[in-house]
Amino acid sequence: MVALDKDLQSRQLARELVRNAKQAQKIFATFSQEKIDSIVQHIATESARHAEELAKMAHEETGFGKWQDKVLKNTFASVRVYEHIKDLKTIGIINDDKIKKVMDVGVPLGVITALVPSTNPTSTIIYKTLIALKAGNAIVFSPHPNAKACSFRALDIVKKAALEAGAPAGIVDGVTMLTLEATKELMHSKDVSLILATGGEGMVRAAYASGTPTISGGPGNGPAFIERSADIKKAVSDIITSKTFDNGVICASEQSIIVERCIYNDVHRELLAQGAYFMNEEEAKRMASMLLRANGTINPEIVGKDAITLSQRAGFSVPANTRVLIALQDTVSPKNPYSREKLCPILGMYIEEDWRSACHRVVDLLTNEGLGHTLVIHTQNEDVIRQFALEKPVNRILINTPAALGGIGATTNITPALTLGCGAVGGGSSSDNVGPMNLLNIRKVGYGVRSIEDLRQPSSTNPPCYTAQPVVAAHSSPTQVSILDDERFRQPQAAGIQQGSISNNPADDRFGNTGSHAAVAETVAAQGDITEENVEQIIKAVLGRLNK
Repeated sequence: MVALDKDLQSRQLARELVRNAKQAQKIFATFSQEKIDSIVQHIATESARHAEELAKMAHEETGFGKWQDKVLKNTFASVRVYEHIKDLKTIGIINDDKIKKVMDVGVPLGVITALVPSTNPTSTIIYKTLIALKAGNAIVFSPHPNAKACSFRALDIVKKAALEAGAPAGIVDGVTMLTLEATKELMHSKDVSLILATGGEGMVRAAYASGTPTISGGPGNGPAFIERSADIKKAVSDIITSKTFDNGVICASEQSIIVERCIYNDVHRELLAQGAYFMNEEEAKRMASMLLRANGTINPEIVGKDAITLSQRAGFSVPANTRVLIALQDTVSPKNPYSREKLCPILGMYIEEDWRSACHRVVDLLTNEGLGHTLVIHTQNEDVIRQFALEKPVNRILINTPAALGGIGATTNITPALTLGCGAVGGGSSSDNVGPMNLLNIRKVGYGVRSIEDLRQPSSTNPPCYTAQPVVAAHSSPTQVSILDDERFRQPQAAGIQQGSISNNPADDRFGNTGSHAAVAETVAAQGDITEENVEQIIKAVLGRLNK
């Protein structure tokens, strides 16, 4: 009975939050771009000022990661995100093309519901608040129960900052009575325009199933391919830096290393030198038993723990300087935890014969888990980069950088974000690093530039593929043009012909026999002025001369 009362009460509170947010957003939608920008700036400034406080709270409450790295994430979510979005036009007329006579108007979505993960609670609240308000929306959060204290504090900070800068009350808020029913109420509310979902796979699926439009992140399982031309020392440093950043809780971080056999010994040596520990078969088996729960989902007990703590829990000891744990693997399957997402400093490692074999392994891993998310390549070979970019089923391909930081846009110029879309291939609605432009609609204003009579008139008596580009020929009067200047008869320099000349190679039959250039010129000159009526006649005459 008590639980039922709590569920009903939490649902009612959720309804009130949405109602208040809807009223606040109506007022907020009347604000100018300058006013909204000043509110967003103040929220970013205040959030950055509390970055360390929030980081320590999140670490203490969840036990995930390192508070020092969470400071960087909070700063990234406030300062870096703000710097990227501050000059975006999102309100009113955001583009006015006087030439094409098309105008774009930014239209806020309305009320957004945001799910908050326990792995990145405070940084997610800061980031989602900034991008939602920048686009003119209100936002209502549903924090994770395992991170409620730090989430409530982050909410207090952004709410207070918004009010101080002149935003209406209710423009940003969050559920305080945390129940599944309250979250469902938010997701199913007809007054919620969009769900911005970051969190566990089950909650993301529930968001899509609600019928409310949803933008989500997804599980990562990023492979890191070290190709033979790579700077091995830097590649290893990037991978370990990434995998140990906040103890691996960022979903873009590397989950497996793939290395070509010809450089394996060098990579192995460098990994050892930089703090990697290669588990033997028995140790790897013990660790594997801890990584997944019976239902095949990740065990929260291992999330965000450091390598030494993990090894101790698995019952074996490692050197004091150990930073990551590695298990050599040769299989990929849902039951093999080393071929899946591991939100801690553990990596599977695969040895392949060449980059083509590595390509297949990458696809196997991503198909197993992490479709649409991220992979990283360490190479100096541009051909390999292009091949991977054209074929691999991910939306972020990172080159020579730590994946955890490159994927979110910290060490790359990808849009800075903490919600990383996986696109249709990953079961999502967007492939973007989500920003303000994903959280608004664009109203198109188009001026009439053609009448129905124009549409009925044929544009030309020539075939649709032909558009004459007349150029005055040297032998003609100013009113005469040469058919040789038509692109169909002029060969590019790349084909081995200088512009305006013909190859003297008898084997070159692109224009027929040697000397045909003069024959063509004579034919054209004989026709006099070129008009639409005699173009076809000239072409036939030219072709006749060339075929003699």
